[in-house]
Amino acid sequence: MPYFGYYFDPTYILVLIGAVLSIIASARVNSTFNKYARVRSMSGMTGAQTAEAILRSKGINDVRVEHIRGNLTDHYDPSRKVVRLSDSVYNATSVAAIGVAAHECGHVMQHHEKYAPLNIRTALVPAANIGSRLGIPIVILGLILGSNSVLINIGIWVFSLAVLFQIVTLPVEFDASRRALVCIEQYGIVTGDERAKSARVLRAAAYTYVAAAAASILQLLRLVMLSGRRRD
Repeated sequence: MPYFGYYFDPTYILVLIGAVLSIIASARVNSTFNKYARVRSMSGMTGAQTAEAILRSKGINDVRVEHIRGNLTDHYDPSRKVVRLSDSVYNATSVAAIGVAAHECGHVMQHHEKYAPLNIRTALVPAANIGSRLGIPIVILGLILGSNSVLINIGIWVFSLAVLFQIVTLPVEFDASRRALVCIEQYGIVTGDERAKSARVLRAAAYTYVAAAAASILQLLRLVMLSGRRRD
């Protein structure tokens, strides 16, 4: 059974830990958002109005704010220069919606200012997509073909690109949230207490990126450990 060790290897515990971290982070962001989605802001501004106000105050006039279907599918598309806000954010007046909308504007500000970590992350996107899709299959192929060290090493290095992307994402997301909280308080969109509630939503969202990075690192560590065992 030449592949028994791979399919039933105890290093699977690393993958399990990563999966558990991701599940916990996802559950936390959803529960936190749902909690504060029921808290209406004193300003009564919607997520869309918040985004438009922040962009206008920053003198950014070439970025549109649009509605997109789904729940927490909010994102900034730099190629089309559009902030897309989901069903639970676009027309919502909650402190959660305001926080999320402002966060996406944080990415707009990063793009406008040519924020270095964002530029690095954007440049890594094609390589990261290849790494996430092909890295592990290449390693598996190397193991199947008699522990082919060349293929295994290629697979590990390719997967490392996806891990690097996850790591670079962390400062980008944390910085966008920092900018968001400064703006919504500075422009009087939320009160001090409401800012704290918006911050909790953004902090919970940030944990999902931390969990994703941790899961990727654990998977990479597993691949390296498997590679070392096969060589022995």
